[in-house]
Amino acid sequence: MKSLKTLTFIVMMMALFVILAACSETETGGESAGTETESSSDTTEEETAEVKDVKLVLNWFAKAQHGGVYAAQENGLFEENGLNLTIEPGGPQVSSINMVASGNAEFGLAHADQIVVARNQGIELVAVATAMQGSPQAFMFHKGHGIEDFEDLNGRKVYIQPGITYWEYLKTQYDLSGVEELAYTGQHVNFIPDEDAVTQAFLTSEPYFMELEGVEVETKLIADAGYDPYNVVLYVTKDYLEENEETVRAFTKAFVEGWNLYEDSYEEINKIIQQDNPDIEIESLKFEAESQADFVYGMDAAENGVGYMTEERWATLIQQLNDLKLLDEVFDANEIFANDYLPE
Repeated sequence: MKSLKTLTFIVMMMALFVILAACSETETGGESAGTETESSSDTTEEETAEVKDVKLVLNWFAKAQHGGVYAAQENGLFEENGLNLTIEPGGPQVSSINMVASGNAEFGLAHADQIVVARNQGIELVAVATAMQGSPQAFMFHKGHGIEDFEDLNGRKVYIQPGITYWEYLKTQYDLSGVEELAYTGQHVNFIPDEDAVTQAFLTSEPYFMELEGVEVETKLIADAGYDPYNVVLYVTKDYLEENEETVRAFTKAFVEGWNLYEDSYEEINKIIQQDNPDIEIESLKFEAESQADFVYGMDAAENGVGYMTEERWATLIQQLNDLKLLDEVFDANEIFANDYLPE
């Protein structure tokens, strides 16, 4: 009987040991599973927070004037700032302002006067950086047949895009009644044989093409007349800025740092640009990069850094466009630009 009791006690103890071991394993397994789930959740949240998809619409087909964007993308600066960037080219049929205003892109590039006029049309945009401190728009003429002042255009054929803003401005500042205005078509077949003809141009491109044709030319900047809007300006809508300040700050930082990289690596980055725009030659990109350098890195940027803008310049532009009857009213320049998102 005693032996039976002892055996029963041993069996009960063994059963209790098995139950306790099973409970312990269950608790450990549950704790491990919970940790794994929590870790997996954290990883997913981190991955989600790491990258934000954004789109930038260029103001034209890819060129050296977009060098900072391509330098930033090639060197991973957008990724470092938590952004996955898609670059969409502009062109004659593409309006970056319309795409950004409609929500089809977060960021856009345009000239400052276009941004001001857009506001007058009810599209509230905010400029957060500029690639160029001034405008490379100019008049081009045959070497030795230049002009000292804009009134010297009188008595000449001038190929100019009808309604272009700076031409309307010039006509309010100078007597140009003796100019023979002819429509600018982008071609120079009529300009080349006429040594007294003048044509609109960009300092950063047309002189190069004339050099290929064996035509020696000179230029005079429109900015000499006092009309000098910022060019290739980075902007967003006011609503997007208010809701995504950190994204705008991150993008602007990469944009500016990209331009700083482009200064010394433009020949390599130009090869990347050409991949997006095969119709442009490497030598043309080189000419553009070198001739635009002072517009990007000089002027106010020399002291304050790439991207910097001033209230005075914006206020002057707003007043000029108002004087041309392109605005319904003058507004505060601080409503349309901000340096707050530029990297220190």
